[in-house]
Amino acid sequence: MGVHEGHRERVKESFLQLGLSGFNDIGALELLLFYAIPRKDTNEIAHELIRRFGTIDKVFKAEYEELITVPGIGSNAAILIRLMAELSKKCAIAATKNIVCLTDREAAARFLVPRFMNEKDELLLMLCLNDRGELLCCTEICRGDVNSVAVSARKVAETALRAKATGVILAHNHPNGIAVPSGDDILTTRKIKQALELVSVQFIDHMIIAGNECTSMCGKRDLIYYTNEIM
Repeated sequence: MGVHEGHRERVKESFLQLGLSGFNDIGALELLLFYAIPRKDTNEIAHELIRRFGTIDKVFKAEYEELITVPGIGSNAAILIRLMAELSKKCAIAATKNIVCLTDREAAARFLVPRFMNEKDELLLMLCLNDRGELLCCTEICRGDVNSVAVSARKVAETALRAKATGVILAHNHPNGIAVPSGDDILTTRKIKQALELVSVQFIDHMIIAGNECTSMCGKRDLIYYTNEIM
C-alpha cells in the first residue's frame, strides 16, 4: 500500500467513525474527490477549488464548465460535484413531502426553501392551493427577470385558472442578496395580486428566499410596511 492509499484509508476510517463533523471544508472535498480521482493528491485540488470559488457552498453551485477549468478537475470529478449538489437538493425536497397544509407560513417556508437550493438565477415559483390549503401544483413562472410584471401577472392568473386554485403563494429568491423585498418586488406583487383578484383567486403571500432565510411579504408584523404597499 502506497503513501496515498494509506492516507486515503485513514481519511475514510475517520469519516466512518465521526462523519463529517471532524472535517473542515478542504478535508470534506478531499474525501469526495477520492471517488473521482483515484491516483492524485486530492487535498491540493480541494484547496484550489476553495481558492477558486471562495466557499464550499459556491463549489457545489459552480457549473460543470467552471469546474473543469480547475487544475486536477476532470470530467468525472466535475460531474461528481454537480451530482452531489443535485442529490442534496433532491433529498431536501423529499423531506417536505409530508407537509400537507401550506397556508401556515412556517410550513410554506419549509416547503419552499429546498426548491431554491443551488440556484444562481432568480426564479419565481407559484404554489396553487385548494380551499383547504393543500397543494395542487408547484409551477415555475419565470427565471431570470422575475420582475417582468406583465408576463408574470398574466402567467400567474392563467396558471391559477388551469389548476382550479382558490389561493396562490408566490416565492422567489435573491441568490446573492438578503431576504428583503425590493421596490420592484413590491410593484410586481401588487400587480399580480390585482390580476388574481380579477379571476377571483386569493393572493395569500409572496415569500422571498435567500439561502436558508425566508421572508413573508404579507405575514409578519414587522413587515407591515410591505403589506401596506401591496394591499
